[in-house]
Amino acid sequence: MSHPDRVPRVTLTDGGPMLVEGPVELETPDGEIVRSERPVVAVCTCRRSKRFPFCDTSHRTKVRQTRVRNDDDPASQDRMR
Repeated sequence: MSHPDRVPRVTLTDGGPMLVEGPVELETPDGEIVRSERPVVAVCTCRRSKRFPFCDTSHRTKVRQTRVRNDDDPASQDRMR
């Protein structure tokens, strides 16, 4: 239950979700209203979440970079084995 004299706290995290003290109602870009009764809600800011607008930690997934093999470089060939 919210208290009228309490100011909601929003915490911005570096590279992660925005943490909002709940309960909270969020309006998505398409106008849908979603509600969470949790005491702290992690709101997705990267748009990778399968549970958008809520964070599912998808921001932690890093895209694996493919190594480029250089056939003229023996050291490159050793690294690829």
